[in-house]
Amino acid sequence: MRRTRRVLLGWTIGYLLFSIAGGITLAELQLHPWRRPLVHSRQASEIARARYGTELQNVEITAADGISLNAWYIRPRNANGRDVLLLHGVQDNREGVSGFAPELLDRGYSVLLPDSRAHGESGGTVATYGLRESDDIHRWLNWLYTQRQSKCVYGFGESMGAALALDSLGTPGGDRFCAVVAESPFSSFRSVAYERAALYLRAPSWVGRTLLRLPVEAGMEYAKWRYGLDFDSDSPADAVGHSSTPILLIHGTADINILPHHSELIAARYPSHVVLWELAGATHCGASTVEPQMFWTKVTGWFDSHSQPPVGAPAI
Repeated sequence: MRRTRRVLLGWTIGYLLFSIAGGITLAELQLHPWRRPLVHSRQASEIARARYGTELQNVEITAADGISLNAWYIRPRNANGRDVLLLHGVQDNREGVSGFAPELLDRGYSVLLPDSRAHGESGGTVATYGLRESDDIHRWLNWLYTQRQSKCVYGFGESMGAALALDSLGTPGGDRFCAVVAESPFSSFRSVAYERAALYLRAPSWVGRTLLRLPVEAGMEYAKWRYGLDFDSDSPADAVGHSSTPILLIHGTADINILPHHSELIAARYPSHVVLWELAGATHCGASTVEPQMFWTKVTGWFDSHSQPPVGAPAI
């Protein structure tokens, strides 16, 4: 019996130490993503000039905490007066979503491609998954409505960018998108953190909610103590409930990076203004590869059917 107690005590102490160390490691890895450099700026500028008869504009604005936020802006010659804000995923930059731009530019939409904070050429060292990026997005909206006199601004996000677009709807003035398309978003930071912890170990998702629950909670407490980031409040699903913005969710059934149930939860909770398109066999953010024609029919059809600017669209 005494030996059993010693073994259990040893396992318990080991698990606690593992949870603390693992939680801090997970937090630092997530908060300080690898910064992917831009490598195709010249090619993007040449394409904009040759194909669309316009210049690739480099734009810089300042975030609430003083860091610089950088983007490309492209307005085609046949501009329809409406703009799409393209938001990339984690450890990516504006080039990661630039492949979506031609389909939109060909249809007359202007596009703004920002680097999220702590990504690409934007400033900051910490990614906050919506806690600070929501205000960054509103500042980009301000720029489009005031500096470019946009008739309508649409949000289009992939993975983390999809969650950021949804998160921004829950902040004051959030109903300034005419409509949003979000592919492979997460519904809350906590729930996806459990799943990603399991994914790192190549374990089933239930392991993240059970055996790895304490390390994830330790990491979130560390982020709150070390960086002042309260991820308890980071919930795109809750943010959608504070908005009436029309939202098209896209999720592949074979997505193991962010599981489809995240989009299913959001769509089930808010059927009045959220529509979900689940594509069989598509992996993470892979709908445009599996069914490109249907993808763009749905995306541009969604934008075209919601062309009325929301009340309060100008800058707040």
